[in-house]
Amino acid sequence: MSQVQPYSLFTDFDISLFKNGSHYNLFDKFGAHVVALEGVIGTYFSVWAPSAKSVSVIGDFNYWSGTEHQLYVRWDSSGIWEGFIPHITHGTLYKYKIESQHNGVVTEKADPYGRLCETPPKTASVVQKKSPYVWNDTAWMKYRKEKNGLDRPYSVYEVHLESWKKKEYNQNLSFKELATDLVIYVKEMNFTHVEFMPIMEYPYSPSWGYQLTGYFAPSSRFGSPDDLKYLIDQFHQNNIGVIIDWVPSHFPEDPHGLGFFDGSHLYEYPDPRKGFHPDWKSLIFNYSRNEVKAFLISNAVFWLQEFHIDGLRVDAVASMLYLDYSRKEGEWEPNIYGGRENLEAKDFLQELNREIYARFDGVQTIAEESTSYTGVTKPVEYGGLGFGMKWMMGWMNDTLEYFSKNTYFRQYHQNDITFSLAYAFSEHFMLPFSHDEVVHGKKSLIYKMPGDDWQRFANLRAMIGLMYMHPGAKLLFMGGEFGQTSEWNFQQSLDWHLLEFEPHQKFQKYIKELNTLYKNEPALYEKAFSSEGFEWISLDDNENSVISFIRKGHDAKNDLVVLCNFTPEVRNNYTIGVHKKGKWQEVFNSDLSIFYGSGVENDKSIKTDKKQVHNKKSSLTISLPPLSVIVLKQI
Repeated sequence: MSQVQPYSLFTDFDISLFKNGSHYNLFDKFGAHVVALEGVIGTYFSVWAPSAKSVSVIGDFNYWSGTEHQLYVRWDSSGIWEGFIPHITHGTLYKYKIESQHNGVVTEKADPYGRLCETPPKTASVVQKKSPYVWNDTAWMKYRKEKNGLDRPYSVYEVHLESWKKKEYNQNLSFKELATDLVIYVKEMNFTHVEFMPIMEYPYSPSWGYQLTGYFAPSSRFGSPDDLKYLIDQFHQNNIGVIIDWVPSHFPEDPHGLGFFDGSHLYEYPDPRKGFHPDWKSLIFNYSRNEVKAFLISNAVFWLQEFHIDGLRVDAVASMLYLDYSRKEGEWEPNIYGGRENLEAKDFLQELNREIYARFDGVQTIAEESTSYTGVTKPVEYGGLGFGMKWMMGWMNDTLEYFSKNTYFRQYHQNDITFSLAYAFSEHFMLPFSHDEVVHGKKSLIYKMPGDDWQRFANLRAMIGLMYMHPGAKLLFMGGEFGQTSEWNFQQSLDWHLLEFEPHQKFQKYIKELNTLYKNEPALYEKAFSSEGFEWISLDDNENSVISFIRKGHDAKNDLVVLCNFTPEVRNNYTIGVHKKGKWQEVFNSDLSIFYGSGVENDKSIKTDKKQVHNKKSSLTISLPPLSVIVLKQI
C-alpha cells in the first residue's frame, strides 16, 4: 500500500474563517473524500487535531496499523492534518490514530465528519463517494420557499424509527421500507410534518439517539445516506415536511467519539463544571471555541443542505443556556458578570439561527426549551435567540395535570386550563405531547385520563382536540394517534394490534379528521402566533367546566367558534355570545359516534338571536356534548 501523499482540499479555503468560527461548510473540506490525483483514485483525509504529535489513518487496508499512513500537519498553525491515500475508495473502514503531544496519550477516533459509520456496536467510519442521488422534490422545495413563514399548518407526527414498527424477529425497518410504510401512514393520517428523533449515528439504543457519535452520518441501522435521502424525498413528494432532532448540547464519552479527541479537551469544556453533564453523564460542547462552533453550525447546514431537511428541533436548549442547569451550589461557575447564563452558548445559538434563516427559505428551528427564558423566538437583531418556534412545556404540563383530575374537581382548577393564554403569544409556541410524556412511569396518554374506558377515550379526544384549537403548532408522539395503552418501549414496535378494537380504530379516525379540519380551516393556523388570532368568549364558567373562544385567520369569513365541555354532563340549551349574527353550523364534534362518542350533535343550521351574552350583540343556544370539543362556523 502506498504511503500518504501531500494533497489538499484547502487550496481555496480561508483558514482564518475556520479559526474565527465563521466557516459553515466545513464538511466540504474535512473528513474523507474520494478524489482522483494524477489519474489515481483514492481518498483525501483531513482532521482537526491541534494537540497531536502525529495522526495516522488506520483501517482494514493496513491491518489497523498506525505506522504506514501518516497525515501531514498544515504549515499554517491551524491544527489540520491531511493527506491523500491512493486506492482507498467507497466502503473502506477507517479511523484516525492520534498520538498526542500531552504525555504521549494515543487515541483511536472515528471521523468527526464521517458520512457513514459501521453499525453499532462496531465503531469505525466508512469512506463514502460523492452521492449520486437525484432529488425529485422540486415542487415541495418551491412550495416551502413560497410559504416562507409561520402562517401555515404545522401538525407534526413525532417518530422513533427503531420502534415505530418492527419486522420479524424484532428487526428495524430500513429507510427504504419506511419510505413506503411510514410515508403512506403519515399521509393517510393527514399530518403536515414528521419529526424523527435523532437519526445521526448513536452507539447506544437506550439513549433513543440523543447520545451521538456520528454527527454527519445517518445511522447505519437503517441503511445508507442515499436511502435516507430517498425516504425524505418520498415525504416531500407527498407534501409532508421532515423535521429532525438535533443535539448540539452534549455528546457521550465513548472512546471512539469526540471526547478527549487529540489527547486534549478539544470539543468539550476542560472544566467539568461546564464540560460534564450530570444528568446524562455526557460531555458538553465548548461554545467558546470558534472551531467547535463552526463544527456544529456546519453540521446543521449539512442536514438542511444535503438532506433537504425542513426543520431542526434543537434538543435540551435550557441545559445549554444555564451554567447551573442540574447543578447544586458550588458545582458551577458564574459568567463574567456573575450571572448563571452561559453567554457563549447564547452567542452560538444566535449565530446558528442567523445563519440558517439567511440560507434556507421555509426552514424552521424549534427549541426544546423548558424554562421561562425570554426571547427564545425573538429575532437575533432584537436580542433574541432567533428560533422559529419553542416547545410550550408549561401548557403541556398544565394540560396533562388538568385532564388527569377527576372531572368533578375540574371546576376548581379552571385557571389551570386557561392560564396558557396569558402568555401564549409571548413566543412562537409549538404544543407538544412528546415521547418524554409517555415513559418512565408517566403512563400512556390514554391511561393518564380518569374514568371508565369510554370516559378515558372521551377525555383524550377532548384534550387533543383542545391542543388543535389552541393557538400554536402541534406535535403528537407516535402511538398517541390510536390510543396506545402501554408506555412507549424503545425496544419494540408500537401496539398496532390495538387497531383490531373499535375504540382504537375510531380514535385513530378522530385524529385523522382533526388533522383534516386543522389543515382546511385557515383560522386555526394563519394567526396561530398572534393575539389577533384568538379571542375569549368565556373562560370563567367554572361551575360547568366549560370554555369558549374564537379563532381567527386573515379573512373574517373563516372565523371559528370553539366550545369545550370538560365534564361528562350534557349541557343542553347552553348559550354563548358570538360576534356575528346569522346562521352557524357545527363543522366538528369530538363526540360523534364515528369517533366512539355518545353522538350528541347540534342541528346543521343554528340561528343567532338578539340576546346579548358575553359582551356580544348576538348569541347561540346549543347542546354541549359530554367531554367534548365542538367547532362552529358561520354559513
